[in-house]
Amino acid sequence: MVLSSENILFVGSLLLLLSIFAGKTSYKFGVPILLFFLVVGMLAGVEGIGKIPFDDPNIAQFIGIVALNIILFSGGLATKWQAVKPVLWEGVTLATLGVLITAVTVGLFVKLVTHLSYLESFLVGSIVSSTDAASVFSILRSNKLNLKFNLKPALELESGSNDPMAYFLTVTVIGLLLHPSQSVWQIIPLFFQQFIIGAIFGVLFGYGGKFIINKIKLDYEGLSPILVLSLVFLCFSLTTSFKGNGFLSVYIFAVVLGNKNYIHKKNIISFFDGLAWLMQIVLFLTLGLLVYPSNLVPVITIGLGITVFQMFFARPISVFISLYFFKMKTNAKVFISWVGLRGAVPIVFATYPLIAGIGEAPLIFNIVYFISLISLLVQGTSLAFVSRLLGVSFDEDTEMKALASSTMERYVNSIKSNHVEYYISSNSKVIGKQLVDIKLPEDVVIAVIKRDQQYIIPDGHTVINIHDILMVFSETTTNTEIRESFCAHGEES
Repeated sequence: MVLSSENILFVGSLLLLLSIFAGKTSYKFGVPILLFFLVVGMLAGVEGIGKIPFDDPNIAQFIGIVALNIILFSGGLATKWQAVKPVLWEGVTLATLGVLITAVTVGLFVKLVTHLSYLESFLVGSIVSSTDAASVFSILRSNKLNLKFNLKPALELESGSNDPMAYFLTVTVIGLLLHPSQSVWQIIPLFFQQFIIGAIFGVLFGYGGKFIINKIKLDYEGLSPILVLSLVFLCFSLTTSFKGNGFLSVYIFAVVLGNKNYIHKKNIISFFDGLAWLMQIVLFLTLGLLVYPSNLVPVITIGLGITVFQMFFARPISVFISLYFFKMKTNAKVFISWVGLRGAVPIVFATYPLIAGIGEAPLIFNIVYFISLISLLVQGTSLAFVSRLLGVSFDEDTEMKALASSTMERYVNSIKSNHVEYYISSNSKVIGKQLVDIKLPEDVVIAVIKRDQQYIIPDGHTVINIHDILMVFSETTTNTEIRESFCAHGEES
């Protein structure tokens, strides 16, 4: 099929619909949705029924970078600091030391079973060294696994923050292949430079993004997510231009922003959640189109051997070494070892040697693609079973339903008991402030404002005036504590 301006939208929308319907069907059988997106892309390619010609790794890489920015940002927005904080160092260690150990061990095995040189073997190890954020986020959340021991935030933190390390290793090894005279010791300062600059830009954009969102009064609520989207790409591009790690900066930006209060927060999170799904579909479809299934046949034996080694040796070794000094149960470590999902990220990184003109790049790409397919198929379909087998998940839905029911009952009861009508007197400290600028406990909600015999449903931009009467609700904060939030120093609450 020859794509033209007349039929490209038709073909694109048809592929999206097929992917979504296939994903809905796959969910019933416990097959990862993202795997079906890959398959649909392969079927639509030159060697499939669609006969769509696509073999440009540059376009695939560009789509991959755009998609990964949005996927990482969406995952970071949904990351709750209170959930991540107890497992912060475990996640960071897995995302750095764990990735490095995986890259080295897989690289040594690749050298053992293939004709590739040491650097080319370590390139394969680097490309497949990180877990795939898109796969982990989508599978954990779509399967609604109720995991114990803070495993879910630990896994999401790892998958969201380990791509920068894999990217750094991949680009570094490619640089060594292209410039053999370059010293390995020159890499160490570059590593710290990329990660420090990336972290700084991420934090700056997190706090700066909140300020910009709250201070710019847009005429249309629908423009708020577009504003944030522009900040995401600005964060990535600026960080990269200053020789920092753009993927790391975007993820930190999202985590910082996601744990702050800002205008239209719910709308922005919902927008990026949907956009992330779209980007996952587009990314996996593109990568499916890029591969020629016939090229995977010669690498089946080698690819299967590397996949088995990675699943049962390299990944567990990296997890147990990385978590050696942390107090974590063995069954939890085993489960983390099994959630070593590979997916779109390794395939995107495999386009870098293609573009760089590395001699064995086509072979490396096909091996990485095969590893990702098998990982999604085997590990992705078995997460729920393995979690029950290891005893790291809740066995019955009824337990969670009972917990949810009791939580809701406590919430309703607390709303009935912890509510207050607060009158804004002339010496109140909140006069002239927007709601978003008032430091209130997280569970406190200002539902209605009575002003001049009118009732106002407030939003973050609403400014508090003298003589306003606020209807305030809370889950756990007492009425006295609520009043203290509005009182000036020395004022009676």
